[in-house]
Amino acid sequence: MSATSLPSPAHLPVPFPAGTVLGYPRIGRRRELKKAVESFWAGRSTADELDTTARELRLATLRRLVSLGLDADDASVPGSFSFYDQVLDVATSLGAVPSRFASLTGADGRLDLAGYFTVARGAGGQDSRAPLEMTKWFDTNYHYLVPEIGPDTPVRLVDDRVVREFVEAKEAGVVTRPVVVGPVTFLALSKAADDAPAGYSPLDRLDDVVAAYADLLRALAAAGAPWVQLDEPVLVTDSVDVPFAELAAAVTSAYRTLATDLSVGATDPAAARPAVLVAAPFGGLQAAPLDDGAARDGLALLAGTDVDAIAVDLVKGAVPTGSAPDGTVPGLATKTLVAGVVDGHNVWRADLVAKLGTVETVRALGAGALAVGTSTSLLHVPHDVEDEVFGGAETPGTVLDPRLREWLAFADQKVGEVATLARALTAGRDTVADALAVSSAAVASRATAAGVVEPTVRERAAALTDADFARGSSAERAAAQQARLNLPPLPTTTIGSFPQTPEIRRARAQWTRGTLPDADYTTAMRGEIARVVALQEEIGLDVLVHGEPERNDMVQYFAEHLDGFAVTANGWVQSYGSRCVRPPILWGDVTRPEPMTVEWSAYTASLTEKPVKGMLTGPVTILAWSFVRDDQPLGDTANQVGLALRDEIADLEAAGIAIVQVDEPALRELLPLRRADQPAYLDWSVGSFRLATSGVEAATQIHTHLCYSEFGEVIGAIDGLDADVTSVEAARSRMEIVPELADAGYARGIGPGVYDIHSPRVPSTEEVTELLELAVKAIDPALVWVNPDCGLKTRGYDETTPSLEHLVAAARTVRATLAS
Repeated sequence: MSATSLPSPAHLPVPFPAGTVLGYPRIGRRRELKKAVESFWAGRSTADELDTTARELRLATLRRLVSLGLDADDASVPGSFSFYDQVLDVATSLGAVPSRFASLTGADGRLDLAGYFTVARGAGGQDSRAPLEMTKWFDTNYHYLVPEIGPDTPVRLVDDRVVREFVEAKEAGVVTRPVVVGPVTFLALSKAADDAPAGYSPLDRLDDVVAAYADLLRALAAAGAPWVQLDEPVLVTDSVDVPFAELAAAVTSAYRTLATDLSVGATDPAAARPAVLVAAPFGGLQAAPLDDGAARDGLALLAGTDVDAIAVDLVKGAVPTGSAPDGTVPGLATKTLVAGVVDGHNVWRADLVAKLGTVETVRALGAGALAVGTSTSLLHVPHDVEDEVFGGAETPGTVLDPRLREWLAFADQKVGEVATLARALTAGRDTVADALAVSSAAVASRATAAGVVEPTVRERAAALTDADFARGSSAERAAAQQARLNLPPLPTTTIGSFPQTPEIRRARAQWTRGTLPDADYTTAMRGEIARVVALQEEIGLDVLVHGEPERNDMVQYFAEHLDGFAVTANGWVQSYGSRCVRPPILWGDVTRPEPMTVEWSAYTASLTEKPVKGMLTGPVTILAWSFVRDDQPLGDTANQVGLALRDEIADLEAAGIAIVQVDEPALRELLPLRRADQPAYLDWSVGSFRLATSGVEAATQIHTHLCYSEFGEVIGAIDGLDADVTSVEAARSRMEIVPELADAGYARGIGPGVYDIHSPRVPSTEEVTELLELAVKAIDPALVWVNPDCGLKTRGYDETTPSLEHLVAAARTVRATLAS
């Protein structure tokens, strides 16, 4: 894709390609990296063996992208690999790790792979070290590790991994474009180190970080890299604790150094630094001014620097407008504008005719050259629709309907869409007429297919009234529930799932394949449930769960039982680290053919005298962790899911289940990045939850669960859910959420997590006690529940059992203190 649609800016030594993608899935088509990383963690393989697998995966990716139409020698292939997380990669490359990990670094400041993973996951035992906090990456289902930067945090380029991977690709015959999180985004997403003084901001270290980036760019130039991509998505969001004026000043300063100063006086610009592409995915670079009147024109900001190309998201963001009298953007004439028209965040096939029209519209902005790209990295979608033609060995029988397959575009198909649009842009529409016709036919087929619209579903939703979204007084409910449940102070429970043993996974796989009869499958699941109930009673938990052995995933399980969804065999997407999920595809109107969970919950309740929670996933999380139809408002789809869950809750209540938990860990995750868009989202998201849960009697207790921290922006929504008990992730942030809830006047049950399940370490009783004491000091102890941060599915029993024992012991200690 070396041809460009307009003459390339004359100062560029290597023109930007006519088409590219901003990143590509890195976990492997069959999760090869996940398996290799977890083998290394378990001690079954060495660091050298992990490195070998990673190298093979990177080279396979290069070959695949070239075969799909990206050019091997024009930097259209992105170099976006990571062993765990791209933000962690920057922190460790700069040696910017918290002091508690200092002993893991070598004399040169570098971490080996074991140290790298310890920063990500923490360590237990005598070498106890808490990991970096984890939270969501903008509006995606990916979660990054939050760097901790203080005034004394070491910052210098200590690891040239990015350069080595570029050289590796070049030696394999492919000139890549290294992809790195930009310096302003890196610091804006960081948190102040614990020992930082009041008023300190990680952006105070901008000069040091930019100096390290300058060293990286010099090293890449010396290695022959013609382009580098620096991602600055912080420019499209209002949801960071840094005013836009400060971000703008930081961008101006950073790119004066990285784009201007590195080139000044250089006789050969290519030898001084690579050309710089700044990408700003996940939203529009232009936005209405905030209340303080501050300008929000990130495109004009970047155009005013000496960066060489700017990538704009034209899926989440609108086509920008120019401020010059002729409608152009001042400064853009010396730059390439990469029009991100192919959706990197969802799986629907693009309407190529419409996308080409959008690209043509962008010409009016007056860029020196125009290119086509994806709106975001393809990290957020599966590899290849063709992997769904035949069921995979892990989940046979999930072959996608051929009709649905023709509506979809996974990462590989999106690369093809970019290639088609780039060819149309450079060689004319006639050269891709067949591809345009196929695209139009698929779009038309989807719009008229059976099941996309179900009249009975639409009629039920249209008949809803305010009464369907409301329950009675929370005080009356609390009294009725305590009379029914008779729970002690600081009641203990878990979030829902328990570790899934190899035996359970094997039985579920055999049943899916049809080699295990239904009766034998039910016996196996009931046996595991009985074991989990006995374990919880032995530990001393107050409210029990069934452990969810029958569930492959908290969203996929429900997608398999609701009409309007489809599931994939190999549609794996990285959620965080080695954690992968297969998001379902929500393609049509949603209905519930029959009860989904009642049998398992009723059986569990028959095994114990203690209260048992029925476990459901909420409508917002089902949407957030699925690929959702884009042909109607999200709020309408959420209400359809909410109605299906309302029917399920009614059946659980009729079966005698006294507590129903409706998990919404993604409530914060879907929050729009622009504040102006947030009230509408919070209205429909809270409404869909209340629709699902408002049909129960006062004595039936409704729980919900939220995780991944940073709840400050949705405190009002948490209260608005009107759940009787809300459990939240709080261990890594050391109860940060609890004072915020108290200040907001929250007055219902709250279960701040006291056990971080995203780390393999076992917290001591003293550690859990300290966290619980922080909670009861900040909020009325009568409201506090005691629970882990999240479900236990991904943990092992050797970690889970002692951790829960410590949790119960801590609750008893604090109970005794309160009683005295």
